[in-house]
Amino acid sequence: MERVSKINYYLDIAQTVAKRGTCLRRKFGAIIVKNDSIVSTGYAGAPRGRKNCCDLGTCMREELKIPRGERYELCRSVHAEANAIIAAPRETMIGSDLYLACIDPRTGEVVPGTCCCQMCKRMVINAGIARVYVRENAEEYSVYNVEDWVTNDDSLGQIGY
Repeated sequence: MERVSKINYYLDIAQTVAKRGTCLRRKFGAIIVKNDSIVSTGYAGAPRGRKNCCDLGTCMREELKIPRGERYELCRSVHAEANAIIAAPRETMIGSDLYLACIDPRTGEVVPGTCCCQMCKRMVINAGIARVYVRENAEEYSVYNVEDWVTNDDSLGQIGY
């Protein structure tokens, strides 16, 4: 019997966390791990006490046909990465790894080609997280070195500098 790799073990957990998500478009789950210990978890959902899109039966961004990556201010959800970061002290996150999985709520299948949005990238940087692992399918994943997000600041091109 072959053992699952450590990275896929943590991505499996992030994928399970994603199933708790309340978004009608995409269910994201995130876990932060340091020294082989899970520091925190987070999934995409409305702020505590507010109604979730799954409870309302509608998504404003979906109704307005807003493309992925745009107009997040219209989204009811706090993103999975943000929820995981909120739940952990910064000193525990410095040098940690974040594992991220996205599943399609309609099919339950992993959605490949996803990553942190610009807002979440900024939070990941400030939290001191070192690497982000993103599930592509049951066996494959992408790895992002957060320092690359600092040095290759892709947000500058968006504002005309």
